[in-house]
Amino acid sequence: MKKPCIVLLILLSGSLIGTAQKAFKIHESFIFPFQSEHVHGSSLVLLPNGDKLAAWFQGSGERKSDDVRIMGARLKKGAKSWTAPFLMADTKGLPDCNPVLFMNQTNKLFLVWIAVQANRWENSILIFKTSEDYNTDGAPVWKWQDNILLKPDDTFAEEVKNKFKDLPPNHAGWAEYAPSYDNMIIEASKDPLKRSIGWMTRIKPLVMENGRILLPLYSDGLNMSLVAISDDDGTTWEPSLPIVGRGSIQPALAQKENGDIVALMRDSGDAPSRVHKSVSKDYGKSWSATAKTDIPNTASVELLKLNDGKFAFFGNDIVDGRYRLSLFISEDEGETWKWNVQIEDDETKTGSFSYPSMNQDAKGLLHLTYSYSLGKGKKSIKYVVVDTKRIIK
Repeated sequence: MKKPCIVLLILLSGSLIGTAQKAFKIHESFIFPFQSEHVHGSSLVLLPNGDKLAAWFQGSGERKSDDVRIMGARLKKGAKSWTAPFLMADTKGLPDCNPVLFMNQTNKLFLVWIAVQANRWENSILIFKTSEDYNTDGAPVWKWQDNILLKPDDTFAEEVKNKFKDLPPNHAGWAEYAPSYDNMIIEASKDPLKRSIGWMTRIKPLVMENGRILLPLYSDGLNMSLVAISDDDGTTWEPSLPIVGRGSIQPALAQKENGDIVALMRDSGDAPSRVHKSVSKDYGKSWSATAKTDIPNTASVELLKLNDGKFAFFGNDIVDGRYRLSLFISEDEGETWKWNVQIEDDETKTGSFSYPSMNQDAKGLLHLTYSYSLGKGKKSIKYVVVDTKRIIK
């Protein structure tokens, strides 16, 4: 009985663990001690001065809990532990969820998140803050805050209708007198209000070499995704055409050498549960109808083009929960995944590990954060550093 207790104490202290069995993990710790509030949806950004800044949402629940706010913490360059959590954003009387942190090409820091109106996901409003004074001990000094308001026009509805024709036949078991799933979504997309609100953040944007920012968004109302596009460093935003699929949500983006943009998405649709894939050949403006890949999925995805051109995928590669998070690496831009390791794998299937964020530093190390829960009173955000050279042999 002594050995498991020792391992648990080491884990809770944030020291290095599992080096013998998982040598590719060179560091793992918790951003803050286990606690009972719901903590979820982390985002991580590597600041120019070497600090790491994390954000997540926290409260007594999610969309139905008005006390939910955006919290943050900082790992100072050279420090061994994270600062105490601090408040990043709190819309009075509304739940604040799904924060996303990123830097534009001028090194301006962005925090984008959703305020959930009427306690329903499909009424969410996009909000963002910016800062150029973020090398502090606590929260960045925010200079600007505004909403991101999108207005997809009638081409949105036309694209939905046309792209559904490219999807496999829908065999959902609807009653004879009930409308098909496809027709319900096609009709909903014709409504200017339904296609304009409820777009939600989850995963960091792709900042292209020319400065264009592609911010991935999804709708629980329409059960599909789109991309908000900015060509002025995040000052203004325009919607892409929709990424049409049956339950293709929370896209993660990477750019191929030929310029195509790949989106991998969580599956919130019909069986079998698999990661969805879509491709844009016009730098994010339009997208192919989604196709299911071979990777099982129920909860979360993250995608990153590595410094050496390889693709890394990080997500729940199971169909019955969130008890496993795996890291896949591809040498052919996501066509196949040659390497696969487990970052978390709870054989009891009782743990919950999800909603990851993934960044790579100049030395090639991967910095990961994700929601970590072992049940009531045992919730935190976990931080892991991975050396991919120890995976690719």
